[in-house]
Amino acid sequence: MRLINRFLFLLLLTSTAAAQGITGRWDGTAKVSDTLTVPVHLELSGSGDNVEGAFINGSQRSPSTEGQVSGNSLTLKFAQFDLTLQATLKDGVLSGTYGKNDGGFSYPLELKPYVEQKTSGVKVPAISGVWIIPTESAKGEHAFRLLVTQKGENACATILRVDGDTGTLAGSYRDGKFVLSHFGDVRANILEISPAADGSLDLNLIGTHTHAGQDGQPTKLTAYRAKDAKVKNLPEPDDFSTHTSVKDPQQPFQFSFPDVNGKLVSNTDPQFKDKVVLVNVTGSWCPNCHDEAPYLASLYSKYHSRGVEIVALDFEDPAQIKTLTRLRAFIKKYGIEYDYLVAGEQKEVHQKVPQAENLNAWPTTFFIGKDGLVHAVETGFTSSSSAEFDRDVKAKYVANIESLLAEKTQIARK
Repeated sequence: MRLINRFLFLLLLTSTAAAQGITGRWDGTAKVSDTLTVPVHLELSGSGDNVEGAFINGSQRSPSTEGQVSGNSLTLKFAQFDLTLQATLKDGVLSGTYGKNDGGFSYPLELKPYVEQKTSGVKVPAISGVWIIPTESAKGEHAFRLLVTQKGENACATILRVDGDTGTLAGSYRDGKFVLSHFGDVRANILEISPAADGSLDLNLIGTHTHAGQDGQPTKLTAYRAKDAKVKNLPEPDDFSTHTSVKDPQQPFQFSFPDVNGKLVSNTDPQFKDKVVLVNVTGSWCPNCHDEAPYLASLYSKYHSRGVEIVALDFEDPAQIKTLTRLRAFIKKYGIEYDYLVAGEQKEVHQKVPQAENLNAWPTTFFIGKDGLVHAVETGFTSSSSAEFDRDVKAKYVANIESLLAEKTQIARK
């Protein structure tokens, strides 16, 4: 018995030591392609075999759903994205891969314990503020916003588009330019910002989910301070409230799809009668949908008892349609209690939501009154990276809901 107890004690001690030896901040790189290597910042915590991990981008965190240490091996699962990090600790270096569980991509990465970088002491140009990026996107946009915050040599930025923002890109000023990056969820991006003599910014954006060019191919852009953009009469970014509309505002908004358990849910069901309904076109593959989901969950908790329903129309990859593995993890991660309907594949969105006009932003949310009609549409969703724009978007959701709750039913549902 003593030998068994001693063995169990040593096993626990070894397990705890393994976790303690791997916790803390780790920095390194991930090789996204032959031409792109992106900085990685990972924070590990925990005890025993259980470890929690989070990718760090400025103040933004992308946490794991579970993690485990076994000997010198580390596994972190990000189930809401269907992604896994697997690495081995050897000679003070964590080496491994981060990729999709279905084999869609796998990025080799190498991380070492964090070492604080000393400031270079060089004079750094001031670039904080709101900038306008003239561009023609595939979604009909004529301009993006670049939002920058800066503290000395360090800066954080995000590019705000009709879908939402790129997440926080964080980095510092070196050799005449700011080099900022984001790694985590499904995004791996680098943004180089070079101040130009005329006061504009030369941008070089490269990575995945950039919405400015093909993945892995650099996109060159120019940003102008918002006040200068007005003087130059440059195009304005799209209005999130007018980008998407409905073809006939006098027709009740219709949906009828199965939920994740196969139960058919339709707009004509009694639970929606005389209710304010938010219909959210979304997908668990979409980074900005991950930004929106916890906020919708909080709105549902706050307003459901006052007569508000939320319905997600989820569009997925073909493989996910078969298993719903990522979607179920998505729902669990964000504590979603409202109806989540499996509407089809991404390519079917126009066929399945035929009443929408110019529906091409993920996510898009339709605000439906007690009369069954669409009264407002909001495209995209922001993260905390967008600061005042994020607060404005959330305030707009609340204002729409409060306004619709205050209205009386005007027509019977059809």
